[in-house]
Amino acid sequence: MFFDPTYILVIIGAVICMIASVNVKSTYNKYSKVRSSSGITAEEMAYRMLQDAGIYDVSIQRIGGDLTDHYSPGEKVLRLSDTVYGSSSVAALGVACHEAGHAIQHKEGYAPLKLRSLSVPIANFGSFLSWPLIVLGLILGSMNLARVGVFLFAFVVVFQLITLPVEFDASRRALLVLERDNILWNEEMTGARKVLRAAALTYVASLFSSILQLLRLFLLTQRRDRD
Repeated sequence: MFFDPTYILVIIGAVICMIASVNVKSTYNKYSKVRSSSGITAEEMAYRMLQDAGIYDVSIQRIGGDLTDHYSPGEKVLRLSDTVYGSSSVAALGVACHEAGHAIQHKEGYAPLKLRSLSVPIANFGSFLSWPLIVLGLILGSMNLARVGVFLFAFVVVFQLITLPVEFDASRRALLVLERDNILWNEEMTGARKVLRAAALTYVASLFSSILQLLRLFLLTQRRDRD
């Protein structure tokens, strides 16, 4: 049976993503059991952070699931998951403030967030068409068609790259507020940093995995050219 050696790159990427996923879940679970000394809930802290930034037109909603928290710029809605919404844990406060950080980025017109929003349709287009073109090109032996697919897949990688500064900055804003306002103290701040760092690493892992996949696709088309 023929073994494609470039598939090792996919396996490496999958393992890295799996490790990052396990790490963020275990870190979150650990610090979701540590109640903050301030006693403020994640929902209350998110409202406070938004109001301190002069944001009054963003609503906060509860959403089902675990670690499904997100900010929707188009709807101006900050959604907190069941395990975060009414919790006063160190982990919940970190996550809620991180999402509030995205809302503040939106209000301030944070350049990387604007760029990410503009690149969403391009990334979706690339994600939707890249694989069909690559597979069809390889089947038909049309490397030009396959290369178009690889080029489109590169848009996905670029989108993930743009996402990194957006996520890191939101975490920076969250930790700054939690420390400045004395919401978390000493070991509590350490816990919040660990939770947000673990979450950020999932984006890094995803980017690295996509880069490896892009490299594999490039090598495949190059090799087919030589055959």
